[in-house]
Amino acid sequence: MPKSSFVDFKAIKAAITMEQVLEHYGISDRFKRSGDSLSGPCPIHKGSNPTQFRISTSKNIWNCFSECKHGGNTLDFIARMENVSIHAAALKAIEWFHLDLEAMKGSSDKEEEHRSEAPKSESASAPRTATKNPAKAEDNNTPNKPLKFRLDKLERDHPYLANRGLSLETIVDFGVGYCGKGMMAERIAIPIHNPEGNVVAYAGRWPGEPAEDTPKYKLPQGFRKSLELFNIDRAIKEPPDKPLVIVEGFFACMKLHQHGCRKVVALMGSTMSAAQEELIRRHTNSHSQIIVMLDEDEAGRAGREDIAVRLSRIAYVKVHGFEQEGQQPEHLFAEEVCSLLNL
Repeated sequence: MPKSSFVDFKAIKAAITMEQVLEHYGISDRFKRSGDSLSGPCPIHKGSNPTQFRISTSKNIWNCFSECKHGGNTLDFIARMENVSIHAAALKAIEWFHLDLEAMKGSSDKEEEHRSEAPKSESASAPRTATKNPAKAEDNNTPNKPLKFRLDKLERDHPYLANRGLSLETIVDFGVGYCGKGMMAERIAIPIHNPEGNVVAYAGRWPGEPAEDTPKYKLPQGFRKSLELFNIDRAIKEPPDKPLVIVEGFFACMKLHQHGCRKVVALMGSTMSAAQEELIRRHTNSHSQIIVMLDEDEAGRAGREDIAVRLSRIAYVKVHGFEQEGQQPEHLFAEEVCSLLNL
C-alpha cells in the first residue's frame, strides 16, 4: 500500500472480533468461556496460567494481568503477536479476514484519532459496525449548548434525596431537587454542567422504582450525554496530585463528593465514550492517577476493563472492585472512602 494511503483502523476493529483472531492463530480451544468473558493463558508472552489473559467479548478487548500488564483491541493484539506496528497489523487483518481494502481506507490517520465514536450501548453484546451515515455521526458530535434557563423552585427536602443518603449541603451544592411541574415534572432534577461550568441539561430521576412503562431516568431530547462527564467542572479544579475517581451514576458521584472525594466524575452509564475519554485526556497527564470504581455487576465489570485499558495509555490507572455482587460506590461509608483514597 502506498505511504500516502491510510487505513481506517476503527472500521477494521469493528469488522473483526477477538474470537476470530484467536481462531486464526489456532488457539481458541485454550480459552474457557464464562458469560461475557474468555479466559486462558497469555498467547503473547506464551504464559501457562489459565486465568492470566482475559477477553471481554461484548467490548471486543483483551487484557493480560501477568507479564505483559497490557491490554487493547484486536489490532493491538495482532501487533503484539506479530511484533509489528498497528498499521502493519491492520494490513494483516485485511488480508487474513478478506476485508474490503477500499472500504478500510480513510483520508488520514489523524482524522481517525479525532473522530468521536457514537455513544456505546450499555447492553451491547457485539462489536459496533462502522456508521453508514457519516454526516449524522458528525451531527451527534456537535457540543451540547448551554441552557438559557434554570429550573427554580425545586424541592430540596424531598424524602427520596434523604433516602439516598444525601445531606442538605450536598443537595444544595449540586442544585438537585424535586421538580413539581415542567420538563422534569414529578422527577428529581439533576443539573449537568460542561467543563466551563455551564448547565447543558437536566436529568430527571424518578423518585423510587418507576412503573414498568416509566423510564427511571429522563434526559432532554437532543441532549448527548456521551459528550459530558457529570461533575467535570468541579473535578478539574482539584489539585493535580489527587486521583481522579470515575463512577457510573449521579448519586454515586454526589455521595463520594459528600464523603470528601471532590475529584470525582460520573459517566452517566457503564461505558466511556470517545468524547468522554478525550475530556479525561485533556485534564490528565502521565503523572496523573485514575481510579475506576464502577458498580459490581456484569456491565460494570466489562466497562471498567475497557476503561482501564484505554486510560492506562495516558495515566496510572487503578481498578477498584467490590467484594459482593451488586455493590456500588454510593454504598461506601465515609471512613471507607477516606481510607481508600487516602483523604
